[in-house]
Amino acid sequence: MNIAFIGIGSMGAAIAPHLVAGGHAVSVWNRSAAAASALHGVTVLSAPAEAFVHHDVVITMLADDNAVRSVILDSGALDSAESGVTHVVMSTISPALVEELQHAHERAGVAYVAAPVFGVPATAARAELNILAAGADEAVERVMPLFELIGKKVWRLGTDPRHANIAKIAGNLMITQAIESMAEATALTESYGLAASDFLAVVTQTLFASPSYQRYGRNIAQGSYEPGFKLTLGLKDVNLALQAAAERMAILPGAQIVREHMLEAVRDGLGDKDWSILAQAVHRRAGLGGTRG
Repeated sequence: MNIAFIGIGSMGAAIAPHLVAGGHAVSVWNRSAAAASALHGVTVLSAPAEAFVHHDVVITMLADDNAVRSVILDSGALDSAESGVTHVVMSTISPALVEELQHAHERAGVAYVAAPVFGVPATAARAELNILAAGADEAVERVMPLFELIGKKVWRLGTDPRHANIAKIAGNLMITQAIESMAEATALTESYGLAASDFLAVVTQTLFASPSYQRYGRNIAQGSYEPGFKLTLGLKDVNLALQAAAERMAILPGAQIVREHMLEAVRDGLGDKDWSILAQAVHRRAGLGGTRG
């Protein structure tokens, strides 16, 4: 296939090489041309609109609603689209924007597949992403061979693209609450002299033996928060969850608490650290000084 990739951040840079290795012709557009040029075996595009011409599939991996709106909608990129193009949007974006994108793609005659992923850049580099896919069955089937190159499992969530994005937003919200719960629990154990590392070694191998608890529990135990998934991006996803809930008149009390701690950490200049650094804000509020890490 001829594939165009829009947005080469850390995730895109980890995904694109698998497509090249799979024998596909890959073209790339990125705001920073240097990041696109750093990838081996790709053709660099000069504008997003070029992605929708002479390509079978366009994959978008942009940071947020504003970036997707600017690059895909406001730029007029869809106006140049050729018939038969399938657009796979892997960005984590709001259900409201997904609905707007659906209408725009219908007008342009472009098939739309939502496919956000669970995984960090290291997971993507190993082609072990979990892909949440939703859209018309024929469109999803068309891009399944590409998903099989970059992920370990594709989770089909129906024909409504919003379902893939709301699942990703809700899943990320659960990760933030896992971090919050470990931070609060270690604040309790440390107040009695039991080290976070000892406590988390137990619970992440017994009651909560899952990758998220283990990965972020290790960060908290070691006080090491080098970026895996930036705090600012995690805050964006919590905001998306709260906005989506508000549209359905739903209240998410836990999400509000997590957001407060994330905002506190961002105000402390920690926005580029891994999102598990919200534990510092939790420890500070618990009276432990917030000095770990």
